[in-house]
Amino acid sequence: MKLRIAILLLGLTLASYGQEPEALFDQGLKAYAHEDYPHAMSLFEQAVKAAPTVARYVHWYGRAVGRRAQQVIFFRAVSLANKVRENFERAAQLEPANPEILNDLLEYYLEAPGVVGGGEDKARLVVERLRRVSAAEGHHAQARMLRKKKDLAGAEKELRAALALEPERLGRILDLASLVSRERRYDEADALFERAAKMAPNAPRYLFARGEELARDKRDPEQARQLLERYLRSDRNPDDPPPSEVRELLKSL
Repeated sequence: MKLRIAILLLGLTLASYGQEPEALFDQGLKAYAHEDYPHAMSLFEQAVKAAPTVARYVHWYGRAVGRRAQQVIFFRAVSLANKVRENFERAAQLEPANPEILNDLLEYYLEAPGVVGGGEDKARLVVERLRRVSAAEGHHAQARMLRKKKDLAGAEKELRAALALEPERLGRILDLASLVSRERRYDEADALFERAAKMAPNAPRYLFARGEELARDKRDPEQARQLLERYLRSDRNPDDPPPSEVRELLKSL
């Protein structure tokens, strides 16, 4: 039985070789969305090898490696963390003004310890790069820096500035709503979430953000459950919060 399974897996691996990089990438996205991070890593890596200058292949390879690093023991995670950084940095070189890539690189520098290449000085340089992409991105990035320093008042000011520049962007509303909710200013948070609901009531990002907030603060467990279950049934993007994270929130209700 073990031999049969090994042969089958080898056949699946070999079948992926020789495919066009875009097909490998699409398969990698599907594996990532299903939280099969080892398979996603393999597929993205093959896409990168076939087309090493395509930034989104490199970027998503780094993302898959990052998710895998969360599943393994410490010593393996350190090695994988360096690979995440290398790929995010490479992707940012290939597309220097891509805000999605730069925001992932910023998060890495803010959260990773110095031993694997994290650091505030590096993060500050990425904030400046995002500021050159757009003023709103710069405010949002600065808010993340300040929030990391526990300067919530400063972070809120930056998020409000970003929202003023892009008042119809759902993510800007949700970012501010989540911050004021964490400060237990629930009336303000509810008003912002209601604004987001009117704009995009079925958007996965709204369903998760609102459901997570209600579940975390134990304010309305039944509504939180409904929103999170709707999120699981929604047409999510691969980079949206994974189902396993949502199921953990549901268990807490």
